[in-house]
Amino acid sequence: MQLINQLSQSQFKQVHAFLSERSYWSKGITAERLQTAIDNSLCFALVQNNQLIAFARVVTDCATFANLLDVFVLEPFRGMGHGKQLLDAVITHPKLQGLRRFTLVTHDAHTLYRQFGFDDVQSPEFLMERHIPTAYKTVY
Repeated sequence: MQLINQLSQSQFKQVHAFLSERSYWSKGITAERLQTAIDNSLCFALVQNNQLIAFARVVTDCATFANLLDVFVLEPFRGMGHGKQLLDAVITHPKLQGLRRFTLVTHDAHTLYRQFGFDDVQSPEFLMERHIPTAYKTVY
């Protein structure tokens, strides 16, 4: 098992296929948009024999703030501790130490993330967002 920060072309295709076709949060994302996101993020990929197992990316200023995104373990590898291994690599990464705030959004993995120190937002009334759910739809 190996943690890498640079995806091969075939691994990128696997990440794109999962996010654009099977994730609930990035359905329809284009390869070009995903490549831009990856190019501007700190990325983590768990691989075995060049086979992608899990992926995550972090948007950060490496000083005060980080946001964890696009975390997934491919279906055949779930339930084997790979998600925890990936999150441990993220949380302990040298560029992500001493941050004041580290955020994420999840619909269904609260129990997993709580094991790594994430909790409910303390003051949700302060949290705002500009959410555009149609951003990945092609406009003609």
